[in-house]
Amino acid sequence: MGKEAMAVENGTTVYEFIFAGFNDSSKLQVPLFIFFLAVYVFTLIGNLGMILLIRISSQLRTPMYFFLSHLSFVDFCYSTVVTPKMLLDFLARRKVISWTGCAVQMWFFVLFLATECFLLSAMAYDRYVAISKPLLYSVMMSQRVCVQLIITPYLIGVLNAVTQTTLSFRLTFCNSNVINHFFCDIPAVIALACSDIRLNKRILFGLSCSFGTVSTSIIIVSYIYILAAILQIRSNKGRRKAFSTCSTHLTVVSIFYGTLFFTYVHPSSNLSIHEDKVISMFYTAIIPMLNPLIYSLRNKEVKDSVRRLIWKGKPY
Repeated sequence: MGKEAMAVENGTTVYEFIFAGFNDSSKLQVPLFIFFLAVYVFTLIGNLGMILLIRISSQLRTPMYFFLSHLSFVDFCYSTVVTPKMLLDFLARRKVISWTGCAVQMWFFVLFLATECFLLSAMAYDRYVAISKPLLYSVMMSQRVCVQLIITPYLIGVLNAVTQTTLSFRLTFCNSNVINHFFCDIPAVIALACSDIRLNKRILFGLSCSFGTVSTSIIIVSYIYILAAILQIRSNKGRRKAFSTCSTHLTVVSIFYGTLFFTYVHPSSNLSIHEDKVISMFYTAIIPMLNPLIYSLRNKEVKDSVRRLIWKGKPY
C-alpha cells in the first residue's frame, strides 16, 4: 500500500486520488486501450475534420453549420478532457491523479457538458427559424444573433463549472482517496467526502434538472412549431428535406440527453456502479465520435462538400 493510501487511512488530508477504473481484470486492459484509442482517434478526425470542412467550404457558411462547428469543438474538448487520461490509466499500475488535476478535469468536463446542452437548444431554435420563418431567416439569424446564441451556452457552462467544482472541492476528503470511476465525475468524487454532502447533492440535482428542463423545453417547443410548419409544406421533396435536417439533430439530442438523464437525474440507487460507468463511458467517449458521423452520413450538404473537396482538392 502506498504512502498516500496509508495517509488517508490515518485521517490526514488527501493530496491525490486513485481511479478504480473500468475493469479490474488485467487481461482486458490492453484490448480496452486499443478500442478506446481507436474511438478517440475517430473522434479527433471526425470533429476536427468537420470544423475544417465548415471553415473552408463556402456551401457550409450558414448559421446551421456555424453552430455545428461549435458542437464539434465542444465534443472534441470534453472528450479530450477525459479520454487521454483514461487511455494512460489502462496501461498504468496505479491510476493516480493529483487533487489539482482532478479539480481541473472536473471543471472543464462540467463546463463543456453544460455548454453542449444549451448549444443543442440553440441549434433547435435555428432549425425552427429556418423552417417556420424562411423569409425572415437571414434577419432573425444575423451574425450578431448567432454570436449571442453561441456565447450564452459557454457562459452557462462556466457558471456551472465554477459552482459545481467549487462546492465539490471545498469538501473534506479523509476516508478514502479511491474514486470508483475512470474520471473525476461529480457524484463519484463527492461520495468520498467525510463532510456533509447534502447541499452538494441538492445543487447537483437542482442544476441538472433546471438546465435539462430549460434546454429540453426550448428543443421541444421549437420542434412542435417545426412539425406544424413541415406539415404545411405541399411539396413531398420539401417535406423530406425538412425532416432530414431535423431528424439528424433529434438523433443527436436523444442520445445525448438520454445518457445524461440516467447519470445526473435518475436515482443513483437504481443503477449499479458498473452500469453508471458504462453510461458515462458512452457520453464521454462514444457520443463525441458519433455526432460528426451522424451529421456527415445524414446530411446531403456535408456529403456534397466532402465529395467536392476530395475531387477538386482545393477550397471552393
